[in-house]
Amino acid sequence: MKRLGVLSSVIISVLILARCALAQDFDKGLEAYNVGEYATAVQEWRPLAERGDARAQTLVGIMYENGRGVPQNDAQAVKWYQLAAEQGYAFARYNLGGMYKNGRGVPQDYTEAVRLYRLSAEQGHALAQTNLGVLYVSGFGVQQDKVLAHMWFNLGAANGNEFGAENRESIAREMTSQEIEKAQALARTCMANEYKNCGY
Repeated sequence: MKRLGVLSSVIISVLILARCALAQDFDKGLEAYNVGEYATAVQEWRPLAERGDARAQTLVGIMYENGRGVPQNDAQAVKWYQLAAEQGYAFARYNLGGMYKNGRGVPQDYTEAVRLYRLSAEQGHALAQTNLGVLYVSGFGVQQDKVLAHMWFNLGAANGNEFGAENRESIAREMTSQEIEKAQALARTCMANEYKNCGY
């Protein structure tokens, strides 16, 4: 039994060291990115991404989407975003939604963009909430609805997105006071439900 205890301690120590090493590599990538050394950032993040780190997968996707440190390649960006999105990573779901909305690396599909934005929005992602509002204003992928657009803009604004606030004020000029009150009530209920089952 004592031997098993020693073995368990060794395994735990190895796992802790491995986790620390992964965090250091991730942080090295951030440091490189912040000083414009994009190729180095990708070199640090890619092994982590290949091992399944959703944050690293998303960042590698961003690098491919913007052509930083690697040749610009929308299909590769989609691949990395998809891997992280499948793990439930909100930022990856948001980015992948943008790729579908704009038809970059995948056929344009507003319905899929709405689905991905909604998944991310339900995790409290302010940009996804704001973008859902945009799709409700335009009626792309969803039925056009000013009340739901206002609700999502309001949620995005509450979570710190300035465009959510600007868009909320803009759409409010086209709404009746009853519609605004309804949108505000929906936003309060949505927040109280932790962004689940938001809407009518």
